[in-house]
Amino acid sequence: MMVRLAAFLAMLAALAASPALALDKVSFGLNWVPEAEHCGFFQAKATGLYERAGLDVELRPGNPNVNMPLLVASGELDMGMGSSFTTLNLVAKGIKARTVAAFFQKDPQTLVAHAGQGVARLEDLKGRPIMVGGFSRNEFWQFLKARYGFTDDQLRPFAYSAAPFLADKRAVQQGYITEDAALLGKALPEPPVSILLADYGYDNYATSIFATDAFIAAKPKLVRAFVEASRKGWEACMAGDYEPAMRAVLALVPTGGEELFRFKMDQMKRRGLVEGGDAARLGLGAMTEARWRSFFEVMTQAGLYPASLDVRQAYTLDFLAQP
Repeated sequence: MMVRLAAFLAMLAALAASPALALDKVSFGLNWVPEAEHCGFFQAKATGLYERAGLDVELRPGNPNVNMPLLVASGELDMGMGSSFTTLNLVAKGIKARTVAAFFQKDPQTLVAHAGQGVARLEDLKGRPIMVGGFSRNEFWQFLKARYGFTDDQLRPFAYSAAPFLADKRAVQQGYITEDAALLGKALPEPPVSILLADYGYDNYATSIFATDAFIAAKPKLVRAFVEASRKGWEACMAGDYEPAMRAVLALVPTGGEELFRFKMDQMKRRGLVEGGDAARLGLGAMTEARWRSFFEVMTQAGLYPASLDVRQAYTLDFLAQP
């Protein structure tokens, strides 16, 4: 009897001393430095959603000098944050990668003008000089040319500085709906006019999750767990419970503070960036084949991709709820 009791106690001690089940390590590359637009991912990490899903997630910050698609394609990162363009570009280069979820139904890209300059709609900007960065000239600018007849002679250099815009009332530049009024508005006598391109048919999915086909095939359960935990993080953010994410982001990048973070969250909510579009019917992170095809057709008309490219190679709906 004593021998069996001793053995039982020894077994309990061994169980108590044994480490918890190991978490699967996952590296996820952000598209920029940590900011409110990454809320759902930081919320999932800060509140333990990833850990409860069996994941040990590293959120790798981005910056202008980091090529996240290349790091994912090379295997240095497991997954990355991108847009519809990200995997279309990779597939066009012969790199097998797919978008598995998209948490921004509306790309926050805008064109910004001064108040009182006769600009109220996108069409009002046709023919006007517009400051656009080099990277954007191969993305949203191609949409504006194909759909609205904008021309390259309208282009002006964009130095990612507000100074030229603030100095010239006639100036127009690229911007983001999540920060235009907060950052530019403070320096202007009247709020700027921000035209959200997504409201004019620019259907680029943004704040997406993508990975190589090889990674998806090798670890489908891990990919599904990451998408689901991220979705829960975004649901909390959209419900207004984003304090844990905000603290985590501001601890890394305090620029703008709580005021800017809260402004961005309000814009995401009011503009339907996360909860609008396909997500209103299918849940956060949703994508549809119809929208991918429509976006691809416009970009093909713009000459960005050959019509022979198989758009189905750039995404998968396998990790999302379907009707």
